[in-house]
Amino acid sequence: MKKLLLPIAMLVMLVPSSLVGQTQVVKGQVIDAQSEYPLFGANIILIGSDPLIGGTSDPDGKFRIEAVPIGRQNFAIQYIGYKTITIPNVLVTTGKEVVLEIRLEESVEKLEEIVVTSEADKDVPINELAKVSARTFSLEEVTRFSGGRNDVARLATSFAGVSAPDDSRNDIVVRGNSPTGLLWRIEGIPVATTNHFNTLGTTGGPVNALNTNLLRTSDFLTGAFPAEYGNANSAVFDVQFRNGNSDKVEFTGQVAAFSGAEFMVEGPISKEKGSTFITSYRYGIAGVAAPGTNAIPNYQDLSFKMNFGNTKLGRIELFGFGGTSSIDFFGDEIDEDDLFANPNQDAFVEGEIGLIGLSNLIRIDKNTYLKTILGASTNYNQYLQDNLIKDINGDLISKYRATNVRNRENRFTFSTTLNKKFNAQWSLRAGILNEKQDLNLFVEDRDNQPGIPDADNDGIPDRFVEEINFQDGFNLTQGFVQTEYKITDDWSITTGLHSQYHSLTEDIALEPRFGLSWQAKPNQRWSFGYGMHAQSIPAPILFFQEEVNPGVFEQTNANLEFMRSHHFIFGYDLNLGTNWRLKAETYLQSLTNIPVENTPSSYSILNEGSDFEFDQRGSLVNSGTGTNYGVELTLEKFFSNNYYLLMTTSVFESKYKGSDGIRRNTAFNNNFVFNALFGREWKFGPGGKNTWTFDTKLTTSGGRPYTAIDLDATRNNAGREVLREGFAFEQRYGDYFRWDVKFGVRLNSKKKRVSHQFFIDLQNVTNRKNEFVRRYNEVTDQINLVEQIGFFPDILYRIQF
Repeated sequence: MKKLLLPIAMLVMLVPSSLVGQTQVVKGQVIDAQSEYPLFGANIILIGSDPLIGGTSDPDGKFRIEAVPIGRQNFAIQYIGYKTITIPNVLVTTGKEVVLEIRLEESVEKLEEIVVTSEADKDVPINELAKVSARTFSLEEVTRFSGGRNDVARLATSFAGVSAPDDSRNDIVVRGNSPTGLLWRIEGIPVATTNHFNTLGTTGGPVNALNTNLLRTSDFLTGAFPAEYGNANSAVFDVQFRNGNSDKVEFTGQVAAFSGAEFMVEGPISKEKGSTFITSYRYGIAGVAAPGTNAIPNYQDLSFKMNFGNTKLGRIELFGFGGTSSIDFFGDEIDEDDLFANPNQDAFVEGEIGLIGLSNLIRIDKNTYLKTILGASTNYNQYLQDNLIKDINGDLISKYRATNVRNRENRFTFSTTLNKKFNAQWSLRAGILNEKQDLNLFVEDRDNQPGIPDADNDGIPDRFVEEINFQDGFNLTQGFVQTEYKITDDWSITTGLHSQYHSLTEDIALEPRFGLSWQAKPNQRWSFGYGMHAQSIPAPILFFQEEVNPGVFEQTNANLEFMRSHHFIFGYDLNLGTNWRLKAETYLQSLTNIPVENTPSSYSILNEGSDFEFDQRGSLVNSGTGTNYGVELTLEKFFSNNYYLLMTTSVFESKYKGSDGIRRNTAFNNNFVFNALFGREWKFGPGGKNTWTFDTKLTTSGGRPYTAIDLDATRNNAGREVLREGFAFEQRYGDYFRWDVKFGVRLNSKKKRVSHQFFIDLQNVTNRKNEFVRRYNEVTDQINLVEQIGFFPDILYRIQF
């Protein structure tokens, strides 16, 4: 913890720091929501200012407002012929200029006069084609909510319909779907995952490599996605990187127990051209307080974005992120209740992740643009396992290599999108995306394999079983077209079609999409969405090699088709005054073409994806089904009057049928999830420029279903677990409960443009030991319960100047 005490000491020395009347610059750009064309002459007004503080956008849509008071501020934006909006809770500090990107929607009814009002839908997604199951998330929310560990994926667990009752990983379970159904999209480029210590085919991991300080307000969608999103069945994280400051160089320094030590710099490349840069480097320091294991994780990452402004070739942006990770588990140092390792094994893990992209936006005319993106991403994971042979006293006799895993996944992406706004009522978006995936996959294993002989009886199996050996590639080609028609300002309809082609399986999917929104009253909105969504099979299953004859291995899953899911969603939004909102959604998801075994069994791919590895199953067929349905309620009081409140409740069922035709719980059928979040701020110091903060989050959910272990069969299977698959997912772990409490302070320097933030996040303050897993323990020769992380503090210090 000594590494974390230095910034705290620095903070104490800086406490006497505020100045009456200190201000900051708020600037940005106002654009048309559909065409993204800059709006000249829009008025941006600081609500409640006297005398009036505000500005007007120039021909490039840009504005700059000087002398905005420090603290949380609300802005109204008005433009003739467009709907007035407000932007609430803009946090203004001394250490950093505030940059806003404002999107205005043209009114169908051509208003001649506009009245400034503080009422607005503060939860409208950036993608205006998303009519249901979508919301934005911002950097400020990621750092504000308690228990988030500066991880954008963990932020999503506060939203309705999302469950993640696993403290060791950030897998996102949405409406009972497997985490493998999640799509990560960075600046328009699909990526396999954004996590350190990831493994092939999974989307989650222990630590996210996305730096939240670079994020722009982005979208999170949980069903019936617009047609531009494909190859996902459960949810979409549509993440955008922000631009750097176009006028001055700014610095951010940060240290936190989970996300590590960080330094970020941003500023202009050319003020005349409006070009900017932003880059950040982080080094993980979780070794001082790594939860769930005695081993010390090592990880680091670099993120950047360069916006070259408007050139003769259009607007060009270069962006990317990359990271490395490693951890060594030594059996003699591992506890029996370690969340990640086995005390009878030494294991060595290495990983790499990276993305680089280049985008070009060419404006054809005022209402039309063409955006083209080139991208390359890589994902590598290596896992080496040595099994330890010990005598009856537990002393080491020898060890041998039991598992070798080396997987490299490279993706080369090309996409181009045409966006056309015909008029205030009608807009069109169409595009294509091609991913060339090059794979170099190798997995061999002889860990507890009862079928492998040991001719010399030395305790070391004589050979490996080669589970995956694939060096080849394929193309996943997607196309879409989507249109929005606004009948009036109150009625809006979207229709679209997405298509996919998998060059390896030669499968084709056509996926219609539909959305409807009706503003029945100024404070009430009804919505409906439908989407058919197809997703390709995860690589560990698609390329698995089955032993069809002694010593003969074949890829018996290579012809599996897309999984398919129909989403039906009804939604109702009610604004309970200026800052309160009630939202209800009910949904039905019908999943078909799900891979199951070709002989009667309870296995289904729908239960995969919440761990570091997949089951070894071959000869699968697309004959399984699944059904998810439920109701979600959100009561939200947006931040105002120095406090916020968010309560979400999800009640749902998630069922599936394997090849035995029996309807069962999926592994993710928690039945219910409840979240309650509350935060309060108190101003102090001269002029009230500094702030004490308090945030708390309470989460509870139903216990996860699981399949019991057959102890006798496991003992007779060389210690390799054998499950009672005839009774799949009939048992449940105990209900999950966790309460996090966070205390913090924000300070604004009295003489310089410097701000400080500090918080301590007390996670799981009740020290509740939630059940993690029941697994066979080779040491005790019993089935033991492993519990999740108990009480753990996270600390963060940030300085901006």
